[in-house]
Amino acid sequence: MKIICVGRNYADHAKELKNETPKEPVLFLKPETAIVHKNMPFFIPDFSEDVHHELELVVKINKLGKHIDKQFAHKYYNELTVGIDFTARDVQAKCKAKGLPWEKAKAFDGSALVGKFVKKEKFESVHALNIEMYKNGETVQIGNTRDMLFDIDSLIEYISKYFTLKIGDLIFTGTPSGVSKVNKNDTLKLFLESEQLAQVNVK
Repeated sequence: MKIICVGRNYADHAKELKNETPKEPVLFLKPETAIVHKNMPFFIPDFSEDVHHELELVVKINKLGKHIDKQFAHKYYNELTVGIDFTARDVQAKCKAKGLPWEKAKAFDGSALVGKFVKKEKFESVHALNIEMYKNGETVQIGNTRDMLFDIDSLIEYISKYFTLKIGDLIFTGTPSGVSKVNKNDTLKLFLESEQLAQVNVK
């Protein structure tokens, strides 16, 4: 199982980090060891002093595919959830300044929270879904999939040009604006269309 992540897929988030709006999807990978174990907290790594939460819609692939045409992409997933791409922003800034890969900042152990999956048939359209995160009871991130620069089916088409998609693979589809630092004892709650699908405590 692999985790394919999409960067800068919401224009407002690209702007808040002073990044250019991409012309094509920005991709990076996380290993399976990045997933936060069920009912476990997120532990801030000792190599970072500025870890940010990034709320994302997460898609689970349900069949093997390569070079998938966009018109057929909807057949390759039937479950969705919300998750967090935890990012060591200070480490990422150093990597970017030197033109180096981001993996140390993005793919460390425990850097991916994955919520409870729900069937996509539950929703009228996956292209207009609300996602929301509360930190200590206050809304910190809110977005809608209609604001994605590249929608789910476009992402599957693009990703499958480069990587064979396998059953169980996860696609983190990008974060809206509102990312911020997490601190010890924070409680993060994640919602998809007003249904809470994940909660994690920060240690």
